Amino acid sequence: MTFYDLKMIPQILKAIQEKGYTIPTPIQEQSIPLLLDGNDILGSAQTGTGKTAAFAVPILQRIYQEKTKDNHRRIKALVLTPTRELANQIGQSFSVYGKHTGIKHTVIFGGVSQKKQELSLKNGAEIVIATPGRLLDLLRQRIMRLDDIRYLVLDEADRMLDMGFITDVKEIIKDIPLSRQTMLFSATMPKEIVKLSEDILRNPIRVMITPVTATINAISQRLYHVEKKDKTKLFIHLFETLNIDSAIVFTRTKHGANQLEKELIHHGIKAQSIHGNKSQAQRERALSNFKKRKTDVLVATDVASRGLDITALSYVINFDLPEEDETYIHRIGRTGRAGLSGVAISFCAPHERKLLAAIERFIKTKIDVVSTHPFAKAIVMNQPNASKTKKKKYYGSNGLYAKTNGSKKAYKKSGSQSTNKPLHKDFYYRESI
Repeated sequence: MTFYDLKMIPQILKAIQEKGYTIPTPIQEQSIPLLLDGNDILGSAQTGTGKTAAFAVPILQRIYQEKTKDNHRRIKALVLTPTRELANQIGQSFSVYGKHTGIKHTVIFGGVSQKKQELSLKNGAEIVIATPGRLLDLLRQRIMRLDDIRYLVLDEADRMLDMGFITDVKEIIKDIPLSRQTMLFSATMPKEIVKLSEDILRNPIRVMITPVTATINAISQRLYHVEKKDKTKLFIHLFETLNIDSAIVFTRTKHGANQLEKELIHHGIKAQSIHGNKSQAQRERALSNFKKRKTDVLVATDVASRGLDITALSYVINFDLPEEDETYIHRIGRTGRAGLSGVAISFCAPHERKLLAAIERFIKTKIDVVSTHPFAKAIVMNQPNASKTKKKKYYGSNGLYAKTNGSKKAYKKSGSQSTNKPLHKDFYYRESI
């Protein structure tokens, strides 16, 4: 099947052709016809599968076809998404696919002055892509209204749940007419998201492209056991020996991202960090520099684990293992996109073994261990109590002697009771197992 088979208007087909796309991805192939027919959708798909176009193209087409009936530039579509980066990326997709339609859109998010966003709304926008917090602020200030919304998209719904936005999302939805088409996309389906979908969708059609726990086949996964103090040294070693020219490195904390950035720069590696404490301008500059190959390494917290679309990114490094096993998939999904291969490398310190076990249970496979590196450490896995000193037990003919601190205490077994009376002078020794 090609895009020409999906009953798309010439204006959008032309934009897709100019972008060099000919064959839709599975989620596009399934979702676009359903959405053009007006169905609500509950969609699950891995990151990097073309999900944005799956809802952007039908929304643009339907708004374009309705323009002859309503020439006023009212807000007709709302896309809610958890992060600024993802909002910007979705906005770019609407620009690409809608370039020949004349349909205007605007992107709204916090962390920057709202003046430009207010001006964009006043100039007329038919599609708004927004993060929940800033959108709710504008609604409360009565700067915008959602009375004319016909299309609602909740993208990365599970991530919005994780970030505490669901209450804001529910409040926003109250201002949107019930007579709308709703699309909810979520990589995972926790109970709260299932309940939300039941509340806001009308007879939805389920679109599930791949199991949410499956990792992308194009990604080679490697695991390095290493002490925490040696992680930076190991990264520098791999950067040099593997000739890494571009990598996203994920840390667990903002402080850790800042610290790693400084250490890499100290060793002559061009690096910038991106996380929640950075201003929007700093984040956009860091991302732009990385895309333009002005920097070699983008150090990120999980604010960037979804939504970033980096062309031909070869390496993702889990400097720290994520605390949520599902996050592992979204991190490594930054590579291996658009049919290309990629490598995901994870560092595991001894205190992270439980996180590793949870990840491997979640993805239902063991990650290949690389043991031949300068900082390899022999790790005895699955040996409970291996480090504990074995207790010596002395067994007499009629009972048990316990040896503690060099002294012997005799215990006579009598049901569940015991006494401290000596039993027999002859006993033999064996170590407990």
